[in-house]
Amino acid sequence: MLKGIPKILSPELLKVLAEMGHSDRLVISDGNFPAESMGKDAIVIRCDGHGVPEILDAILQVFPLDSYVEKPMNLMEVMPGDDVETPIWDTYKEIVAKYDDRGANAVGNIERFKFYDEAKTCYAIIATGEAALYANVMLQKGVVVD
Repeated sequence: MLKGIPKILSPELLKVLAEMGHSDRLVISDGNFPAESMGKDAIVIRCDGHGVPEILDAILQVFPLDSYVEKPMNLMEVMPGDDVETPIWDTYKEIVAKYDDRGANAVGNIERFKFYDEAKTCYAIIATGEAALYANVMLQKGVVVD
C-alpha cells in the first residue's frame, strides 16, 4: 500500500497510468461497453464491481488532463431517438471541477460510433460495472508539473 493513493487504484491500474505519456488517452467504460473488442490494441483493465464516478474521481487525483486541448474529457453522445436521461454526466462534471480549473468546460461529447473509433486507438480501457447508460468517459492525459 502507498500513502496518498486512492485504494481503488490497483497496482495494475497505477502502472498503466504511470506508463501513459502526454496526449495518451484512456476510456473508463460502463458495463455495456465492448471493452475487450474495442481494446484489442490497448490494455484492458477490469474494475468490475466499481462504478465510473468512483474510478474517475480516483484517477483524476493522480492524472492531469491535457491543457493543450479544449476538451480533454469526452462523453459518448446519446444516439438520436434514444430516450435516455444522463444524470451521471452532471456527476462527472462535478468530479472534474475538483481537479481541473476548467471544470465542466473541459468536458465534450463525441458521437457514439466516433467514440468507438477513438476508443480503438486509446492506450487503455478500464472496464467497470457501471449500470448507467451512456456512462463512458474518454480522458486525454496532460503533463505532470511539479
